[in-house]
Order: sequence, then C-alpha cells, then structure tokens
Amino acid sequence: MATDKELNDFLKSVDRRAFKRTSYLVRDDDAALDIVQDAMIKLAEKYFDRPAAELPLLFQRILSNATMDWFRRQKVRNAVMRNLSDFEGSETDEEFDLLESLETGEGFLGALSAADEVSRAQTLALIDQEVQQLPARQREAFLLRYWEELDVAETASVMGCSEGSVKTHCSRAVHALAKSLKAKGIQ
Repeated sequence: MATDKELNDFLKSVDRRAFKRTSYLVRDDDAALDIVQDAMIKLAEKYFDRPAAELPLLFQRILSNATMDWFRRQKVRNAVMRNLSDFEGSETDEEFDLLESLETGEGFLGALSAADEVSRAQTLALIDQEVQQLPARQREAFLLRYWEELDVAETASVMGCSEGSVKTHCSRAVHALAKSLKAKGIQ
C-alpha cells in the first residue's frame, strides 16, 4: 500500500511528462491538462491501496484510457455538431515549451550562446512538429517508449496491444521521424 507521500511524490514526478505526452496526442493544451488531472484524481481515489511499485503502470493505463475516452467524446461531439472555431486560426501562440522544462543540475539551461539557444529552440520546434504529425498510435508508442522510457512489455500493457504491435508502431515512428527530419537538415 502506497503512503500519501509516495503517491504525492509519484504524481509530482510524472505531471510534466504526462501533460506533454497527452498534449502531443490530443493537440489541445487545455484538454490535455484536464485529461491528466482526471487521470491523477482517478489514480488517487481508486488505487490508493496499491503498492507504490504498481503506480507507474496503473497511471499510464489510466492516462491512456482517459485519452481514448476524450477522443471518443470528440468524435461523437463532432458528429452531432461541427465546431466552426476549428476552421479559424488560433490567436494565442502560448504552447508548452520543452526548453522551459530542460534544466541542468544547477537549475538552469547552461551556458549556451544566444545563437546556440536559438538553433536549439528551432531544432526542438521542428522535432516537436514532426512528432505531432505521426499517426496517433505511432505517436503514443513512441512517446511511451522514448519519452516515458517504458519497456516494450510496459508499453504494450499501457496501450492495450501486443508487444509486436508496440515494436511495429515504434519502428514506423522512428523511421518516419528520421526521414522527415533528415529532409529538413536534422541528422
């Protein structure tokens, strides 16, 4: 049984990564925040009596299910009523910035020159853009394996598919990213 401190520490350790992963999947920061918060609440309410070692996989599975539920709700809503704001450009350019979450041991990005920081930001923006272009299942497998650092079996459990499917999705994602990034001059 996980203590309150263990549960709180676990949730603090995964909140940013869970948000970023969900944001990649749903492509809506507000919805991603809601999904992550709902998953955290569900974990705390329904699985507080589980050992701390089980929390990571439980949370990943809850988060995946919550994300899939969101997609199902969106599909139903879009079938009933077309939201005209989907056809308009976004006025707010505020997005989650990966550079803000990258810290060194001293608590800052390091001693990069302005040109290096701009180059790094442009490269990360291109990578972010290409990851968002991946099909949903490939993107999910890629993020779980390489962002969340889950192994193949854990990823398969979270995604609700076979290990072979995880390997296929990851392979296709890596090859697609490599091809598109190479075409943009990123090796």
